[in-house]
Amino acid sequence: MKNKDAITGVILAGGLARRMGHQDKGLILFQGQPLVSYAIAAMRPVVTELLINANRNIEAYQQFGWPVISDQTDSFDGPLAGILTAMLHSQADTLLVMPCDAPLMQAGHLQRLVDCRRAQNADVAVAVEGGRWHPVFLAVKTALKTDLQAYLASGQRKVETWLAQYATVTVDFGAQPELFSNVNTMAELEGLERVR
Repeated sequence: MKNKDAITGVILAGGLARRMGHQDKGLILFQGQPLVSYAIAAMRPVVTELLINANRNIEAYQQFGWPVISDQTDSFDGPLAGILTAMLHSQADTLLVMPCDAPLMQAGHLQRLVDCRRAQNADVAVAVEGGRWHPVFLAVKTALKTDLQAYLASGQRKVETWLAQYATVTVDFGAQPELFSNVNTMAELEGLERVR
C-alpha cells in the first residue's frame, strides 16, 4: 500500500553525457564538490526517501550514502527509464525528480513542485520557465508506473509526450531562470563557475 504522505526523491545521474565527452556528470566537480552533492542537498529536506539513479560508476555514487538504482535495461533509454526504476522502488505516493547537474536548485524550489501537485491533486507538477517546460524537474504520482512501463515498451522516450497524457499542473519559475542552468558541456560548467 502506498504512503500518501511519503515522498521518494530520485536524482537522475544515469545518462551517457555525450556532450561532456561521456564523463559522468554527477561526479564532475563544481566549486570543489561533485555535482550530485548539490542535488542531494536540495532533495534531502523535502523527501522521506532518496535514491540516485545511475548506470555507471555505481560504487562512486554509493559513497554518498544513498541507495543507487540502475535502469531496468542497459540501453540508456533516457530520463523516463530512471523515473520508472524509481517508481518501482518506491512505496510513496509521490516521486520527486531532478537531474544531477542543476547545482543552483534548492529545497524550497522542489517543495513547490510537491505542494502544487498535492494542492491540485494533479498527476504531475512540472517546472516551467519562460513558457518552456523543464520536464526532468517534476513531482509525479507513482501510480503511473504501469502506464510508463507500457510507454517505454512501445519504444517511446520523450518525457513531454508522456506527461501530456495526464492532469498536469505547471509551476512557474520564470523569476528564477538561473535555476535551470544545467551542465551539458565543459564550457557550460566553466561559465556557471564564473557567475557563482
